[in-house]
Amino acid sequence: MKIAVAGTGYVGLVAGVCFAEVGHSVVCVDIDEKKILSMKQGISPIYEADLEKLMKKNYEGGRIDYTTDYETAYKNADAIFIGVGTPERENGSADLTYIATVARQIAESVIKDCLVVVKSTVPVGTNDKVEQFIKDFQKNNVHIEVASNPEFLAQGTAVKDTLYASRVIIGTNSKNAESILKKIYEPFHLPIVSVSRRSAEMIKYASNDFLALKLSYMNDIANLCELVGADIQDVALGMSYDNRIGNLFLNAGIGYGGSCFPKDTKALVYLAKENGYDLRTIQSAIEVNNDQKLLLMKKAAKRLITFNGLKVAVLGLTFKPGTDDLREAPSLENIPILLEQGAHVYAYDPVGKNNFEKRYPENKNNIIYVETIHEALQGANVCFIFTEWEEIKAIKPSDFKEYMQTPLVYDGRNIFGISEMRNEGIEYYSIGR
Repeated sequence: MKIAVAGTGYVGLVAGVCFAEVGHSVVCVDIDEKKILSMKQGISPIYEADLEKLMKKNYEGGRIDYTTDYETAYKNADAIFIGVGTPERENGSADLTYIATVARQIAESVIKDCLVVVKSTVPVGTNDKVEQFIKDFQKNNVHIEVASNPEFLAQGTAVKDTLYASRVIIGTNSKNAESILKKIYEPFHLPIVSVSRRSAEMIKYASNDFLALKLSYMNDIANLCELVGADIQDVALGMSYDNRIGNLFLNAGIGYGGSCFPKDTKALVYLAKENGYDLRTIQSAIEVNNDQKLLLMKKAAKRLITFNGLKVAVLGLTFKPGTDDLREAPSLENIPILLEQGAHVYAYDPVGKNNFEKRYPENKNNIIYVETIHEALQGANVCFIFTEWEEIKAIKPSDFKEYMQTPLVYDGRNIFGISEMRNEGIEYYSIGR
């Protein structure tokens, strides 16, 4: 089928490339000409495993193209997927400006019957508004329907999550729309759950917020474990054997981040309040997460008089491994405090350094971006671990002792064993242990 995709961020670009991979003819649309030229050369604007390989393969195979010409891309498409951003407003609600812009462009461009599919994460009821908005601005006498098809990809494994998803959620209000979406996803050979549009919109929020709730619960239990002398990793192991609980999202740490959980939890709380309901569980998850991000800093403050003049090694800048995304990363909460208190920060991250330097330039702040972990540790007085990259997990406990002036380590991801670190003479603090 001929598919157009609006937006080339995580949602749009990954979807477009994966649609091309299974045989559809795809055009990805973006307003940034430089970005379009880079993608035509096989250069991805985001760091994502296997994405560039599939971009090159399908562009060279003629199954995918990239353009700023939305009119040509939309006018003859069988289906148009909307994958633009829905950023968070100050009050926690979702900003639908980009959705509205694309909807109007579609309404004014389409010259044949087509299905518009909202893949972006949007509040419940948005698809209804999009359909009406398109009708309000529609120029040609064609039949345009709107469907919901939320994504459930995780950054770092987005391509795999799309091609081998546990399920595909489609939300439609007609058999025709349902049939088209099923045809689009037929080559994926994945389970399809077909529901109403509003149910599909809610499934997305309910799924993400449940995982955020699970993480905050484990962090809350971890904090209690420290007080009563239990080990959160032992507790999580025991819990993981219960099929009702499962073994995923049980790792305690210094909080969740990224583009989904923080935004989606706040958006659902806002939606509930707009409908006169207090979503207490999700609100509590948000509060726990906010406090958790500064937990290591609070521990360090009890141990140290000041950070002024100290060399502080920071290992990991992104919110999770496998991505260069910094959104809501613990590093963004902690490093400004270190800099304000006069610390000399030496930061290491295998892929996130460039994005972080855009916010905190090396020549304007007391921060140095290093290429190796050993450079960060050399002569350091304190080390903070914020991201569980494999490169960081591969450090030997003896390295902290060998390279640091004072082997004082605050591990926000519980990478190392307590006994092995202490046996090496390292003063080691982690989460819930």
